[in-house]
Amino acid sequence: MAQRIALSPFCAVAALALSSCTSVREGPLPRADLVRVDKSERTLTLYAGGEALKTYSGIQLGAAPQGHKQFEGDERTPEGRYTIDTRNPNSAYHLSLRISYPNGQDRAYAQAKGRSPGGDIFIHGQPNGLPVGRMPGDWTDGCIALSNSEMDELWQAVPDGTPIVIIP
Repeated sequence: MAQRIALSPFCAVAALALSSCTSVREGPLPRADLVRVDKSERTLTLYAGGEALKTYSGIQLGAAPQGHKQFEGDERTPEGRYTIDTRNPNSAYHLSLRISYPNGQDRAYAQAKGRSPGGDIFIHGQPNGLPVGRMPGDWTDGCIALSNSEMDELWQAVPDGTPIVIIP
């Protein structure tokens, strides 16, 4: 179970409004060695040395958020253990960190069904050109979306090669 981090009074009120408010921490985050996404709780937590560094709530998922991604176009966010394998500063969204989906098991399952597993699953910010704020609801094709300011923090704290665990 993820360690809970106290929220400021502002964040606690904003969280009730399903905001993407994050825990309070002074200065830049240390380097994370694990990213944990809980789809049902809509949280993304960064860890270092087994300690929770920061939890982001109100994350946005694929347009069909329940269940593991199996095929291209199913609009589901993958579940399981993957790696952050590269970053794209020139993304169509505010920064993006690629998740190593599909793995061998994902490819084998899709191939056995005569389908493509899809790919290009990222953690990213909001679409470039969005005037302000966030897109409403779950809107990605299987990616994990955060606010642009949250994505700025992740970009600095999550190096390539960091494991990511995504749970239902």
